Amino acid sequence: MDKYAVFGNPIAHSKSPHIHHAFAAQLGEQIEYQRILAPLDGFVDCVSEFFSQGGCGANVTLPFKEQAFALVDTLSERARLAGAVNTLILEEGGGLKGDNTDGIGLVSDLQRLSGSLAGKHVLLIGAGGAAKGAALPLLEAGIEQLHVVNRTEAKARLLVERISQYQNVSYGGLTGQNTQNWDIVINSTSSSVTKDLPGIDASYLEGTQLAYDMFYAEQATSFMSWACEVNPNITTADGLGMLVAQAAHAYKLWRGQMPECAPIIAALKEGRL
Repeated sequence: MDKYAVFGNPIAHSKSPHIHHAFAAQLGEQIEYQRILAPLDGFVDCVSEFFSQGGCGANVTLPFKEQAFALVDTLSERARLAGAVNTLILEEGGGLKGDNTDGIGLVSDLQRLSGSLAGKHVLLIGAGGAAKGAALPLLEAGIEQLHVVNRTEAKARLLVERISQYQNVSYGGLTGQNTQNWDIVINSTSSSVTKDLPGIDASYLEGTQLAYDMFYAEQATSFMSWACEVNPNITTADGLGMLVAQAAHAYKLWRGQMPECAPIIAALKEGRL
């Protein structure tokens, strides 16, 4: 049976084994998928041992995505831009290819929630690792404009410079009033982890159709609750769908079939997985 795993520290909380086994059942396949707690100073050795014992592919979560980036033999373009790897693929010659499915997972979930992204004006809050992974897939999905705002404006500028081949990208700081409507506002910061807000002015949410928080929790996040207070007509979503979709894209990279995400998202929300 083909073996897969997710590496992280901590890792006991990971839903990945449930998700990937559900994907396999959905597609009539059988796989083995386990959590592996890698020592903070022993990630590379753990990965090497896993693949030497017949591993076929792996996911990588915090805090090892940058180490995985440095470990692999080849990189996808989206992983190179993100500066991080969350999916390891064993190539025919025995080398490891690194990919990053976080951003395409976000895009897939946004499409599930709101349809085509073509022509959309998107505000991306934050310029850290999550934003770096999201920027290129959003642009490749055909959005009309991407505006990146960050507490440290210089970090937003650096992110925009990485995707300078696109003309419809801009950046700014968090302070000040907004001057245009944004169809989708995405919070890529970790503010909701501590039940804080990312710091943008409420005017950014006027006319917004969807407020999306990459963080997910059993209840509405602080960002989602605030968005509803500011704009009662807004739709909100957390990152659970993104979690499932990024896993689905990893599954496709390994096994060539794309699972259906909606039933898995529903099962997780209902506590059946």
